[in-house]
Amino acid sequence: MGPQPTRRMDADAVWTTIDRERLELADLLDGLTDEEWERPSLCAGWRVRDVVAHLALAHTGPARAAVDLARARGSLPRMIHDTAVRHAELPPAALVAQIRAMAGSRRTAPGVSHLEPLLDVLVHGQDIALPLGRSRPMPVDAAATAATRVWTMPWPMATTFSARRRLRGLRLTATDADWAAGDGEPVEGPIEALLLLLTGRTAALDRLTGAGAARLR
Repeated sequence: MGPQPTRRMDADAVWTTIDRERLELADLLDGLTDEEWERPSLCAGWRVRDVVAHLALAHTGPARAAVDLARARGSLPRMIHDTAVRHAELPPAALVAQIRAMAGSRRTAPGVSHLEPLLDVLVHGQDIALPLGRSRPMPVDAAATAATRVWTMPWPMATTFSARRRLRGLRLTATDADWAAGDGEPVEGPIEALLLLLTGRTAALDRLTGAGAARLR
């Protein structure tokens, strides 16, 4: 399905970006009102505080993850949702403190690489910021690296977003980075808008152009 994207940062650069993004997100969260914490995020059925709680669970260990998966009857999507909602019962200040405390750590949740925390903090940062009308630009290199990860995810992780299946027949091209993927009708725009599209978000469709973008809208 067209040339595969190759844009990647090295691991040290990825972790440096994750640290910075987590700290900047924590600063943004510090300024939210009680009402904003309860607002719907871009994730259907998730409040802002649920998304924050999910990010705060990035250091979940294998034993805890196994218990949570069993509790969700083996359903990974249900486990992710249910653990976030339960964790969201903590006070907002505690959730923010947990995210801020992750800076400098290289720990990941079971079964994921260093690229998944990058993807999470970039995309979920938009899930939080956009509905609140807050500006949170993505670093271009980091967004391109995350987009490559989504496009090239192996099975069964690829089923999380099903990007290649959903976007079959489209040629995605970034206008601010050396990044492209797929084959077909053109969809062009900033890499952060393409990353949101790749992960199933429609909030940035108005920033994309081309015949393929018009069809998506």
